[in-house]
Amino acid sequence: MSTPFYVSPQQAMADRAEYARKGIARGRSVVVLQYTDGVVFVAENPSRALHKVSEIYDRIAFAAVGKYNEFENLRIGGVRYADLRGYTYDREDVTARGLANVYAQTLGTIFSSAAEKPYEVELIVAEVGSAPEEDQIYRLPHDGSIVDEHGSVAVGGNADQISSYLDQRHRDGMTLAEALKLAVDSLSRDTNGGERTLTAEQLEVATLDRTRPQQRKFKRILGRQLSRLLDEHAAEGDGKPAADADGGSGKAGASDEGADGKGTKGAKDKDDSEGESGPLL
Repeated sequence: MSTPFYVSPQQAMADRAEYARKGIARGRSVVVLQYTDGVVFVAENPSRALHKVSEIYDRIAFAAVGKYNEFENLRIGGVRYADLRGYTYDREDVTARGLANVYAQTLGTIFSSAAEKPYEVELIVAEVGSAPEEDQIYRLPHDGSIVDEHGSVAVGGNADQISSYLDQRHRDGMTLAEALKLAVDSLSRDTNGGERTLTAEQLEVATLDRTRPQQRKFKRILGRQLSRLLDEHAAEGDGKPAADADGGSGKAGASDEGADGKGTKGAKDKDDSEGESGPLL
């Protein structure tokens, strides 16, 4: 009988971590920034059916990069956790910190288990407070650790380069338009230092807006409103005034809907089986 091949626990964990990091790096980046009225999520995502940014609860949103079927399962689990906790106790008891702890336990258990491969995902959980200093942003890597972030954070793709760019330019008190412009500029930078143009059709943008009168603060920025915000700063860069494409505040182009956001648990969980193909996003 031959002797079984031995791999040290340290080497096995290092190999699993490298496997997960490579899968995450192949996904398109997601950027999350604080601005005056809340938190904005900007993802490079040309798909209109598969969302990388989603609502979890009243003041909480979720962003992810990596394998869609894996982070979609985590999103659905987070929605169920939040709904159950809010129904059993109180809606104020559902917090981003509690949700991040649940995700950390799940990811940590999967990563340390030798029976299955680690999840190729990296998550961001954010909660908007009543004031900017009360906002919370947590980044959860593949191994289940929790990183408390402030100001800006990027995951997936060339996240290190994007994070460095954001750290140098992000500041407190930015407007939504300024934060969006900074996020798009950071996503437009290639690993070799070049730049490319990202259009509204290639972006997925959402906010947690503390100024909304509704209990639910999550809002997607779509269509004409997103195009107007992008064109506005493109025109400023050329030294020309921007035309208001929708003839007003642009709210007609905004939508609170999405594949995840009809406002009830059933609507959020309706697409439990959509992600089986597992594309990298």
